[in-house]
Amino acid sequence: MNTTTTHAGEILKTWRRRRGLSQLDLAADAGISQRHLSFMETCRSTPSRDMALHLAEQLEVPLRDRNALLAAAGFAPVYRERPLDDPALAAAREAVELILQGHEPYPAIAVDRRWTLIHSNRTAAALMGGADPKLTQPPVNVVRVSLHPDGLASRIANFSEWRHHVLQRLAREAAQSGDPEIAALAEEVRAYPTPPRARIQRPPATPRYGGIAIPLELKTPDGGVLSFLSATTMFGSPVEISLEELMIESFFPANAETAAAMQAMAGLHSPPSPRP
Repeated sequence: MNTTTTHAGEILKTWRRRRGLSQLDLAADAGISQRHLSFMETCRSTPSRDMALHLAEQLEVPLRDRNALLAAAGFAPVYRERPLDDPALAAAREAVELILQGHEPYPAIAVDRRWTLIHSNRTAAALMGGADPKLTQPPVNVVRVSLHPDGLASRIANFSEWRHHVLQRLAREAAQSGDPEIAALAEEVRAYPTPPRARIQRPPATPRYGGIAIPLELKTPDGGVLSFLSATTMFGSPVEISLEELMIESFFPANAETAAAMQAMAGLHSPPSPRP
């Protein structure tokens, strides 16, 4: 649990405030009276098992923290946490591997909620090559590998832009989850020095890619630049903690040149460009 409190009411209040809701807002969403919610938050009454789960659902509390809420209210945990190599999760593991392999020749990785690498396809592994071995020994944190000066930092052509994007994402995830380890990772990354020849970037007059995404631009040994846009995939409605915390980051070519370069690396032929 990401809070030091041991009272179910205090846990509920912490998550309500984290979600920016008033007591009246949450009570209305949950279909209960504000007085009932106030009694629970001030520990004048203890939520039942069903009420604890109902409020946790309304607050979008992560499964791991729902177990902690239940324990604080005096109930047994509901959600299991098993490693992905558990035989019971074979179908989920196969689905992850199929997604990663199917995304080739473009890079894709599977990470947990703290950005620890779980699995990657061959393309992603190749692009991460060259990082200091101390950063690529398990457990590998992909945020650390990408922005550490001994990692990929010097190869990121738009380092300042990408670093700002990553820090914003970490800050948002830390605020939403209350996880101190994500906040600590953000502080660590913020302290990394900027690569010596990183260019100073200012917001362009016209946002690239319509302003919908920040590209990751990687320099190649021959002086070229590979440009990628990323998308995140998560399991829908998971009831297993390890699956809820699993994310797949898929990187798509942001331009035709990158697509052609990645297909060439994989020994594929680029499809003919459509005629105007």
